[in-house]
Amino acid sequence: MSKHLVIVESPAKAKTIEKYLGKDFQVLASYGHVRDLVPKEGAVDPDHDFAMKYEVIERNQKHIQAISKALKTSDTLYLATDPDREGEAISWHLYELLKDKKLLKDKPVHRVVFHEITKKAVTEAIANPEQLAINLINAQQARRALDYLVGFNLSPLLWKKIRRGLSAGRVQSPALRMIVERELEIEVFKSREYWTVDAALTAQDQAFKAKLTHFDGEKLTQFSIDNATLAERTRQTLLAVADGRLTVAKLEKKQQKRNPAPPFITSTLQQEAARKLGFTTKRTMMVAQQLYEGIDIGGETEGLITYMRTDSVNLSVEAVEEIRALIAENYGIENVPKEPRLFKTKSKNAQEAHEAIRPTSARHLPVQIKNYLSAEQYKLYELIWKRTIACQMMHATLNRITVDLTCGDGKHVFRATGSTIAKPGFMSVYLEGKDDSNDGDDKESFLPAMEEGRPVPLNDIIAGQHFTEPPPRYGEASLVKSLEEHGIGRPSTYSTIISTLQNREYVTLDNKRFYPTDVGRIVNKFLTEHFTKYVDYDFTANLEDELDAVSRGEKDWIPLMHAFWNPFTSLIQQKEESVQRKDVTQEAIDETCPECGSPLSIRLGRNGRFIGCTHYPECSYTRNLNDDAGGADEADVVEGRACPLCASPLVLKTGRYGKFIGCSAYPKCRHIEPLEKPLDTGVECPQCKTGSILKRKSRTGKIFYSCSGYPKCDYALWNAPVKENCPACDWPILTVKTTKRHGAEKVCPQKDCKYATPYEGDPADADGPKESRE
Repeated sequence: MSKHLVIVESPAKAKTIEKYLGKDFQVLASYGHVRDLVPKEGAVDPDHDFAMKYEVIERNQKHIQAISKALKTSDTLYLATDPDREGEAISWHLYELLKDKKLLKDKPVHRVVFHEITKKAVTEAIANPEQLAINLINAQQARRALDYLVGFNLSPLLWKKIRRGLSAGRVQSPALRMIVERELEIEVFKSREYWTVDAALTAQDQAFKAKLTHFDGEKLTQFSIDNATLAERTRQTLLAVADGRLTVAKLEKKQQKRNPAPPFITSTLQQEAARKLGFTTKRTMMVAQQLYEGIDIGGETEGLITYMRTDSVNLSVEAVEEIRALIAENYGIENVPKEPRLFKTKSKNAQEAHEAIRPTSARHLPVQIKNYLSAEQYKLYELIWKRTIACQMMHATLNRITVDLTCGDGKHVFRATGSTIAKPGFMSVYLEGKDDSNDGDDKESFLPAMEEGRPVPLNDIIAGQHFTEPPPRYGEASLVKSLEEHGIGRPSTYSTIISTLQNREYVTLDNKRFYPTDVGRIVNKFLTEHFTKYVDYDFTANLEDELDAVSRGEKDWIPLMHAFWNPFTSLIQQKEESVQRKDVTQEAIDETCPECGSPLSIRLGRNGRFIGCTHYPECSYTRNLNDDAGGADEADVVEGRACPLCASPLVLKTGRYGKFIGCSAYPKCRHIEPLEKPLDTGVECPQCKTGSILKRKSRTGKIFYSCSGYPKCDYALWNAPVKENCPACDWPILTVKTTKRHGAEKVCPQKDCKYATPYEGDPADADGPKESRE
């Protein structure tokens, strides 16, 4: 019989901790949340101070039974769920359930909190137990009640006014607004032409460029040269007066210091993993969870990073001392600052006891434990390790050089800038990535040695045409950054927000950029027009701040709930009566129907938005949204193609699963083909040996791979093929498969062969559905 029962959230963590605590302790997992609100109306009762009705989550019923059984033979209960708001709520729900079962009686109940799964951290937490933090529990209850009330009241309104199955959320709706507003900015953006003029020069056998900043004594702006004629005239003038050389008029050298970025918090880890590794926020958190809960690194299972849900950039004194010692040993004492670096936490709600995300031991060098990690685990761990080490290193010293070169009695000025790294400092370990750049890191340009008053040979004057570009669409990193800057949601919720928007089909992710769907646009339009306050960025951020104040014990959650609920429910009732479905799903346009003369409008149909007659059903005229008036039929014809079955023209059509090519003689001829041509992977089909494996898209948009000889050969795969024989069974191909437990692997597609090895490439390149071995 175990004297003490410890409850954690995951079985992986339970195994690790049980080894640390010994035979007197039994460690069981709750498998996440154990109770949730009853999924029906009335689960939150505003008339009785928002009393909540909970029920046990069905899939976790057996885990509750196992905990209950173990508790009967235990003397003490330790609630050791995660050290955050959700973890505190899980502990509270467990306590309430076990109390209702009358299993606690006089047994002591302790709350233990640790931020890393190491023997020292766990044993210290057990030796110094705490009580449940009621303020954190109240804050979590308030958040859950708010999300329930918004969802259960606003979502049915969307069903009535737009279509069934839609949802709105307290935080997801402002996030959707961001994506839609960015798309609208892009659509109305008017590109402008402008030209730059550069001098191509050579000095000390090194080629470099300088940009024209002043012409004929006038400073140039972006649009000073806005057409090819003016650009060429400027170029010819400069070539004539320069006569093959420019003169160095001014040379400035400045030394700059660049400090390292702070250690990771949840949001910055998500952003950097997206930029540098191509990870989604969901994938980042999943892999970080694995590193936190424990990895067997050669006979010893240990958590490799501290808790990954944190707003704090603090590092413990012990961690800093270890990091500084390692820097001195591996990178030289000159790279250790005199004093440890301290970083200021921006979040008002970050708790001092929490730490940034860091390795539990800096001595666990990535290269030393690489063989114990999956490819994904290694990449993320290395990123965290490098960022943590760099944050305690000396600043980098850069020599910044600016050179002005002139011709034509100094009336024409070119400028070249560059920098050299005098002392790399932290940059020898890590450099922070940037949004919307090709490689994420700064590209340093280098200039040759020059002297004031000396000529520099001119090779050519180059005029370049450019066009202004619209703001970029959001990727995962930039969306997380924007949500954080606006104070919307919290880092632990960003992954769920993004997943919800995609699952509801409000946005799609194409080439790592978010595009709003037609339904997403309509939902956003409805919410911004009729529930403006509740998708307002400042309102959402202020509500988050008030909930954080509840968690700090500065506010009572029930008055906060009343302040939100009373105006919200009134607005719901008002809009239910005053807004008609056509007001939401139809948008008037300045055009009349060519068949009956009635006004046309943009409407929302099963397959997206289209233009239709407002006199429907009497008039059934419709056309695609992007077709010109009266020219839809001509625009739909696929030029130069005829139906292979009946020789009729082929046309572009839109169906339930998007656009496709079909025969114009339908329904007499039913020939159809995909709009996108299948991509040849170059891998020979292992079944028929004559065809090749093509990358195709199913009707529902899923990627799969099949033989080009279909239907004669029906060989097909969900995972991307690799042109490599299986070392175990000699099958001609392997496939790239990603699983939760093992990350990305090359595996044999043969059922009887169990060969698998880590895949060193980017798993994001494998487009098939992700299978699970769990």
